[in-house]
Amino acid sequence: MSGMTTSPKVGAVVITMGNRPDELRALLDSVAAQDGDPVEVVVVGNGSPVPDVPEGVRTIELPENLGIPGGRNVGIEAFGPGGTDVDILLFLDDDGLLARTDTVELCRRAFTADDKLGIISFRIADPETGLTQRRHVPRLRASDPMRSSRVTTFLGGANAARTKVFAEVGGLPDEFFYAHEETDLAWRALDAGWMIDYRSDMVLHHPTTAPSRHAVYHRMVARNRVWLARRNLPAPLVPVYLGVWMLLTLARRPSRPALKAWFGGFREGWGTPCGPRRPMRWRTVWRLTRLGRPPVI
Repeated sequence: MSGMTTSPKVGAVVITMGNRPDELRALLDSVAAQDGDPVEVVVVGNGSPVPDVPEGVRTIELPENLGIPGGRNVGIEAFGPGGTDVDILLFLDDDGLLARTDTVELCRRAFTADDKLGIISFRIADPETGLTQRRHVPRLRASDPMRSSRVTTFLGGANAARTKVFAEVGGLPDEFFYAHEETDLAWRALDAGWMIDYRSDMVLHHPTTAPSRHAVYHRMVARNRVWLARRNLPAPLVPVYLGVWMLLTLARRPSRPALKAWFGGFREGWGTPCGPRRPMRWRTVWRLTRLGRPPVI
């Protein structure tokens, strides 16, 4: 059993560009409707004003857009150093919606029952069709989104994390701005001995979208993939991991402009600082492999 002897205190971090006020209000209402003790919420305006929010919701307005990891890190620190004023933090997209009222209680029970559980990845489902995209199931065997399992990464805008994880391994990598920041944190958490679960019964409704809708997608994905490897992998695995991903990218036959942006980001990843290098231990490599996703793909 966990060291949590009383009901874990839960907070939530939501970052917004201020351009989805109706969706943000619906999300906050779904958080307020959760069973059990109230969830303390912080909304971070990432380089933009925060729309009107319900009474009791704290807001922070940043003068510039710090990117997804930077904005979420500000939200974490709003709950004390490393978020330690609470036991659990939810991270929710501002256009998402908690589909059930027992999600927070399920989180409390999961973390209380398992001392080594560090992060829970929710299932994202389209609110109209109920379908979950394969890319939203954080494992290689993604054909059955209704199967819960241990995993090696998580979804950034639909998760819950034990704040002890941040105290031990630090927050999200600010430098990444967008793309792969969750995997960077996941690898560091796994290397420290924490586990990550994907839970199909914890559902965030979110409209079906394509990640390539972001103009910087192809560049950021490639740059941050290189940074991820440089920061976290043992040296012999760095060229293997990046070589596999280059082959996979070419196999997907992206458009010429997309491929040009991808290779530009790949070069940028090698030529720019990526933050501190802390290669994972080989036993963590084996652990990732046993969980079904060796760190070469």
